[in-house]
Amino acid sequence: MGSLVGHVAPGFGFFVIGLWHLLNHIKLHAVNPNYTSLPWFPTSKLRYLELFLIMGGCSMSIAMELFIGPADHQPLDQDGTIPSNHLHNFEHSSISMTFFVYASFAIILDRMGPKAQYGLTQLLGAIAFAQQLLLFHLHSADHTGVEGQYHLLLQSVILVSLVTTLMGIGNPKSFLISFVRSLSILFQGVWLMFMGFMLWTPAFMPKGCYLNLEEGHKVVRCHSHEALERAKSLVNLQFSWFLILVTVCAMCLYLFLIKIYGHKVEYNSLLKYEERDLEEDEDEDVEAQKKSKLGESKSFVHL
Repeated sequence: MGSLVGHVAPGFGFFVIGLWHLLNHIKLHAVNPNYTSLPWFPTSKLRYLELFLIMGGCSMSIAMELFIGPADHQPLDQDGTIPSNHLHNFEHSSISMTFFVYASFAIILDRMGPKAQYGLTQLLGAIAFAQQLLLFHLHSADHTGVEGQYHLLLQSVILVSLVTTLMGIGNPKSFLISFVRSLSILFQGVWLMFMGFMLWTPAFMPKGCYLNLEEGHKVVRCHSHEALERAKSLVNLQFSWFLILVTVCAMCLYLFLIKIYGHKVEYNSLLKYEERDLEEDEDEDVEAQKKSKLGESKSFVHL
């Protein structure tokens, strides 16, 4: 993961899943008065497409970290031990493995349909986010400088994903919990992609900082303490600007989709009321005709 592609690729995956969840949760909330959250969303043509994509992305990530990325295409030393410069590869692949486990058991639980299906699926997602947070917090790579500031802010977003996933276990009918969770997953993706471009593109280096090759990996270093503090402050500003941008986009998306699907629900409800009124009118006409015929029959008998 310690490269531009290593951040942009998984970041794009988080962004797509987060956006997919955000769209579906808003739509579900708009069309269903009795909203109940879903841990993942099936598609019309392939029910498990979302979960298959997670499993495929995680498999590629593990292969890249352990077998494709290393210079000798295997992560171990000749004596079978893990070299120090490959520890972060194992950490990243462990995160991917946990998300793979989540997606795999989500499919199994859906096929078997036990009573605790929703809660267990949410728990597996929470475990995946907890693993991600733990390994990023205790990362073996040098996260004390500019890169560390990017990862520190990333951990705050992962924490939101973890907390909202746990809260969703006991509150499946809360739209806001699902909304914030989806938004945090999307934000993870945006921040990872942005981090990849900012940390490994020489043209984007902050003033007084540079890329330095250390133990086979490029690391951002600064010439002075003042340059480092300035670079960290810029990272904080970037995060705050992205937070504002993502929030505005999410609110606009919510209002737009509510306007579309909300009107459809109102229109369908209006049609149902009109059909019910027509049926009642027809019933009243039939009753009136029966009474009229009955009156005529009685008159005929008296005659």
